[in-house]
Amino acid sequence: MANLGKMMKQAQAMQAKMKQAQRELAETERTFTAGGGAVEVTAKGDYTITAIKISPEAVDPEDVEGLEDLLLLAMNGALEEIRQLAESSLSQAAGGMNLGGLFG
Repeated sequence: MANLGKMMKQAQAMQAKMKQAQRELAETERTFTAGGGAVEVTAKGDYTITAIKISPEAVDPEDVEGLEDLLLLAMNGALEEIRQLAESSLSQAAGGMNLGGLFG
C-alpha cells in the first residue's frame, strides 16, 4: 500500500507539472518566415496565429498564387514549430515519457 501512495503522489506531481507546462506553452510564440522573409507568420502555443506580415514586394497582382503558397508555407511552418515545442515541453513535464503522436 505504501507504494500505491507514493505512485499517487508522483502522478499528482506529474499532473501539476503538465498543467504548468501547458500554461507556459499557451503563451509561447514562434515565428516562421517564407520566401526569404517575404511572409512572416507568428503562432502561439495554443495553435492560434497571432500575426501575419507580408512584405510589399511579395504582393504581385500577377502572382496571387505564389503569395498564397508563401502564406501556407509560413503558417504550416509556424504551427509545426509549436507542435514540436509542445511535444518536447510536455514530454519533459511528463518525466521524459514518450508522448509521440499526441500532438499531431
